[in-house]
Amino acid sequence: MSGFSDIDLPDAVAQGVLRGERDAFADAYRLLSRAVMNLAARILQDRQLAEEVVQDTFIDLVEKSSQIQSVGSICAWVRRVAVNHALMRLRSPWHARRSDADADDIFANANADESMQWVASVPTLERALKSLGDEARAVIWLHDVEGYTHKEIGELMGKTASFSKSQLARAYEKLLVWQEQREKSDAAALAALSSPGAGSGGGKEGHHAKTTLGNIGPTCIT
Repeated sequence: MSGFSDIDLPDAVAQGVLRGERDAFADAYRLLSRAVMNLAARILQDRQLAEEVVQDTFIDLVEKSSQIQSVGSICAWVRRVAVNHALMRLRSPWHARRSDADADDIFANANADESMQWVASVPTLERALKSLGDEARAVIWLHDVEGYTHKEIGELMGKTASFSKSQLARAYEKLLVWQEQREKSDAAALAALSSPGAGSGGGKEGHHAKTTLGNIGPTCIT
């Protein structure tokens, strides 16, 4: 797990950042870059763009550390800068032309007899997030994992708190549909495995964790 809430920036590092010390910036990068990468990758679903967010975020930290008011606000400042860079890329015309696969497309491309292998090979959280549109994915991650309020999310996205609330509600609905489809797909595969001649492993029951980000927390992309 690697999220901003898990990070305790040592006072010596924080003080060094405020003083503009090169070694302190290197330590801050070592301690915070994984959380920035995780946040950006979850929102953008694109590793290359997420790496750009990491780079730009820490360039801003070096160039604009004088804007940070106190040692205790460094992590929050870095997180906000990372979110802004991620949302900027999310709104770019190039990114808008990319189409994320929705739940129907995902299951249409997974043959029933390959379902269990498919589920095992791809993390549930990644598939769940890919079933959402760009804005819904950003809202659910910022709200459920990063802890932003609807008002804060609305401000970050140039929208209102009501926009954030509606996006979150729609995201929950789509994740519920996604989970139901996944469980049906898994059940069909288990039934096929338990049929005569399917092999000795067919009788096992699968365990399906409910797909809600609130109890998953910020896992790390490696």
